[in-house]
Amino acid sequence: MAGKFELKLSKNHKYFFTLQDDTGQVILTSEMYETKASAVNGIESVKKNAADDARYHRLAGKEGAPYFTLKAGNGQVIGQSQMFSDEKARDKELDLCKSHGPGAIVSDLTL
Repeated sequence: MAGKFELKLSKNHKYFFTLQDDTGQVILTSEMYETKASAVNGIESVKKNAADDARYHRLAGKEGAPYFTLKAGNGQVIGQSQMFSDEKARDKELDLCKSHGPGAIVSDLTL
């Protein structure tokens, strides 16, 4: 399955990326980075860690909506999913992150 990272520049001039599935649906969104190089390193960390189920944390928001985070080996959150209506929907997107993340291409939209 083919996924795609989109590297972007926010309105406040910080870098971030999203991981999308082959239909363009966002699976994972990164934190904001001060530098482009840091964001690129974040993408590489997702590629490295996405296939490892132990790197995911299945959580619930304040209102109880399920979501997940992906953490690097050092415990830092690399990215977060959207909120879902139920755990089944969350787990389906988590599986997409596992399958799409490692081989996803990078589209640099900051140029």
